[in-house]
Amino acid sequence: MLEAFDLTKRYGPVNALDGFSLQVAAGEIVGLVGHNGAGKTTFVEIVSGLIRPDGGSITIDGKSPAAARGQVGVTPQHLGLYPSITVREHLQLFGRLAGLRKAALASSIDDLAVALRLTEIMDRRTGVLSGGQQRRTQAATALVHRPSLLLLDEPTAGADLETRQAMLDIVKQRAGEGAAVVYTTHYLPELTELQATIAVVRSGRIIARGTYDELLDGLPGEVRVVFADEEDVRISTTEPTATLVELLSKADRAVTAVELRNASLDDLYRSLAVSNAS
Repeated sequence: MLEAFDLTKRYGPVNALDGFSLQVAAGEIVGLVGHNGAGKTTFVEIVSGLIRPDGGSITIDGKSPAAARGQVGVTPQHLGLYPSITVREHLQLFGRLAGLRKAALASSIDDLAVALRLTEIMDRRTGVLSGGQQRRTQAATALVHRPSLLLLDEPTAGADLETRQAMLDIVKQRAGEGAAVVYTTHYLPELTELQATIAVVRSGRIIARGTYDELLDGLPGEVRVVFADEEDVRISTTEPTATLVELLSKADRAVTAVELRNASLDDLYRSLAVSNAS
């Protein structure tokens, strides 16, 4: 569905994208993760046709982003709603822009109102809605025409639990119906619930790709033990539980605190930084 190869984008002295390559199949959810400024939003803007890359190639279902615009649904990182019109009017506007009419448009709006828990606020102006309600409205504008590619750039940033769960549920539903999904987030548990594959972005390129378990396999976590005399012992290990058992069996002092930490994506970033520098 989505194929991007060796994309580059430069803003003055900054390489926002520097050889960025990513493929996303129909029905697949790919979580883009990386520190702020890694290039995630720039990639989303290029795929959605808002900006052009300086180099590389990108196709959506075999077409250029401009030609495939009607197949793409986008929720930008920052809210982009018209405060003076209602939720229903937003969906009617975006649906008509995508070519939906009459019964098809009404049916899609009704489905989204239920799925994104908007039923009771459909005729309220978006300017008076809560942040979570606005997030759900913005997502609905991206979904109303049932796009075959979804680009969701931190769609739950600052959102309440109801909004987050509604968003995850409909993303899983649309992927199950065959949509390709690119989902950028800093909330890693969301990617676990979505059963997403993960693409790690750093300095404008993908530096690792796979499932969560595949990416973290073999990376050490940490065992921390604090003794009564306030000595704080930390051990890096790929087997935290076994290491803790061994450490406690040999302890000759009282233990006041124990902490186990499995490997995380932060550990992955650090390990990849070291390997890329060597």
